[in-house]
Amino acid sequence: MKTYRAHQDVSVLNDYLEVPGIGFIPVNAFVLHSAQPVVVDSGLGLADRDFVRDLAEVIDPADLRWIWLTHPDRDHTGGMFALLDAAPKVRVVTTFIGVGIMSCERPLPMDRVYLLNPGQSLDVGDRTLTGFRPPLFDNPATVGIFDRETGVCFSSDCFGGPMASAELASASDIAAAPADDVRSAQLLWASVDSPWVHQVDPDKFADSLAPVRQFDPSWVFSTHLPPSDGGSAALLANIADAPGANPFVGPDQAALEAMLRQFEPA
Repeated sequence: MKTYRAHQDVSVLNDYLEVPGIGFIPVNAFVLHSAQPVVVDSGLGLADRDFVRDLAEVIDPADLRWIWLTHPDRDHTGGMFALLDAAPKVRVVTTFIGVGIMSCERPLPMDRVYLLNPGQSLDVGDRTLTGFRPPLFDNPATVGIFDRETGVCFSSDCFGGPMASAELASASDIAAAPADDVRSAQLLWASVDSPWVHQVDPDKFADSLAPVRQFDPSWVFSTHLPPSDGGSAALLANIADAPGANPFVGPDQAALEAMLRQFEPA
């Protein structure tokens, strides 16, 4: 895992996954260095990852006060329970649905849960963070973050896109990738991660972009895209076309068997 300070108040804990036929998908978690420090998500749960160890390069886990779980998918919860052990004062910000989903595998301790819905806010000492529903999402518990103190937006899966290389998936700014490639990647990801977008009214979907456009974030931090410094207008313009993009169709069994035959001895 790569860690770096992208913004004076935000550290990035960057990982990625290579998906054949798709690309290199960034998997980012973040630390907001507020008066009451906040971790946004907790990375992958693979056996060779140690989220708490990597987090300690950025902040002493014991100093944390909040884990904002943008949604309880496995690429967001990998270090959750180890972090709860390492940070005895931390509480998990999630929704009622988020708690329910987590309980299907390993329940969260309810005395350490803080329920927050889109539109509600959390006081973290030197600023107030506001939850919002991102325009694109793949889980009903999804809640992103507006930090009005700094203009930073944490958008969860929204605005994501697979990169063409591991180097780009680990880039500190999405400006490292050509703009046309970013657009194609975002539209592909929208179709893969939020396939419902092809069934919605384009005008109503366009209306759902308004809260982010009105907030006009100075930085956008997506779980699945390198950070974007001042590029929110372009990111919004790209996903505005998601309803009309080509739907993603994954490999079927015949394609899988063909791929497996390539690995058989001659």
